[in-house]
Amino acid sequence: MTTQPLSIKEKIGYSLGDLSANLVFQTLITYLAYFYTDIYGLEADDATAIIFFVGTAAAIGFNPIVGALADRTNSKWGKFRPWILWTAIPLGVTSVLAFTTPDFSYNGKVIYAVITYTLLLLLYAGSNLPYSALSGVITGDMKERNSISAYRFVAVMFAQFFVQVFMLPIIMYAGDGDKAMGIEITMTWLAVVGTILLLITFITTKERIVPTQEQSSSLLEDIKDLIKNIPWVIMLTVTTLLFITLSMKGGAYVYYFENYVSKNSLSDFISPILDFLSTIGIDFFGNDPVSAGFGLFNAGGIIFMIIGIGLSKMLADQYGKRNVFGFFLFISTLFILVFYMLSPESIGLIFGAQIFHGFFYGITIPLLWAMIADVADYSEWKNNRRATAIIFSAMMVGLKLGLSIGGALVAQILGNYGYEPNIALEQTESAILGTKMLVSIYPSIPFLLATGLLFFYVIDKNLEDKIEEDLSKRRKD
Repeated sequence: MTTQPLSIKEKIGYSLGDLSANLVFQTLITYLAYFYTDIYGLEADDATAIIFFVGTAAAIGFNPIVGALADRTNSKWGKFRPWILWTAIPLGVTSVLAFTTPDFSYNGKVIYAVITYTLLLLLYAGSNLPYSALSGVITGDMKERNSISAYRFVAVMFAQFFVQVFMLPIIMYAGDGDKAMGIEITMTWLAVVGTILLLITFITTKERIVPTQEQSSSLLEDIKDLIKNIPWVIMLTVTTLLFITLSMKGGAYVYYFENYVSKNSLSDFISPILDFLSTIGIDFFGNDPVSAGFGLFNAGGIIFMIIGIGLSKMLADQYGKRNVFGFFLFISTLFILVFYMLSPESIGLIFGAQIFHGFFYGITIPLLWAMIADVADYSEWKNNRRATAIIFSAMMVGLKLGLSIGGALVAQILGNYGYEPNIALEQTESAILGTKMLVSIYPSIPFLLATGLLFFYVIDKNLEDKIEEDLSKRRKD
């Protein structure tokens, strides 16, 4: 039965795979540009070029190939689960190498960064793409799919919480003030944990939707199906736009706190919070107001994201994924725009804007990948052929393009505003303005464009129900 309820064990086991992936992914979003410029010592232009060109080449080259291969993989473990097993250890090793700082010449550093970032993105595609496609074959039940997506993205939020809240203080502690040593030690431990989590995902999940021999297709047929699949085109574009914003503002926050936010006002605001946390045994954020404030800022947003995720399934089951996704994506964007109006001393409002943005965006988070799984169902419903992985591979192209474009824009825009890495003095007024624009005006634009595109996405609640009913009948015949 393709619609049988999934056990809590399997839902948790599946979710741990994205917990693992996001220990890498969230680190890339939050720290890659900062690591290249302020830790590894690369020029902003070189960091921009590496992030953009390597990321774009990986997105366009790696993901379709992995998707096509995964759809045509046949093993005793299924199509997608073996890829999780095969890539677990290599991905862990490469994630450490990508954040290691060998003492090469400047050109050697650039070459090393290119090689390690390329390998990391290749292995990430080989692991996370089949993992994402797995959600489309674990169950054909739309409500169970909404449920497993909710579990998955609670795990994502835990990873994001760790990376954005605790990682900077851990880096400083592990390296005793040496950021290069600290990030290498931290990534080593994350690699070990991430590898174990991927292996648990492999062990605890099962593929239930297996295409019949009659549904087999050539790669050319799969590509033709994609081109004619308007919901897929829309979701590819939406995915790209979303991750441009997430990468841009995620990568800019550390610059924002170090250069725009008033350190005195931040210290005054967070001191009572830190004192309270200390009284209950949580004394982890340290005394540096920037790293502590940065951690608490992200913590507030992520906690409320998790609350939003908890409401996602209920709202989607009642109103449909498309409607819920579009409405709350728009509301969350308004709270990104709010950052433009906030002064460096308005710490309470800065934290409040992040909390409200996190809550409303959290409602949308599980729905993106559930909608992409629906697109795979839509394609099967229209064409009587199922090509789950190649559909997800296209979305991964969008994700990687968004990550690459957004990450490159952080370095490029900061450079255009005159930002100088590793200077002892304060940045220029222009550079400080650039950090504010990067967390407000610039990241809001892709979100607004994505919201507009969803008006043309045809898979509403009624069509969801019809597709599920029709496919269920076909699979029983």
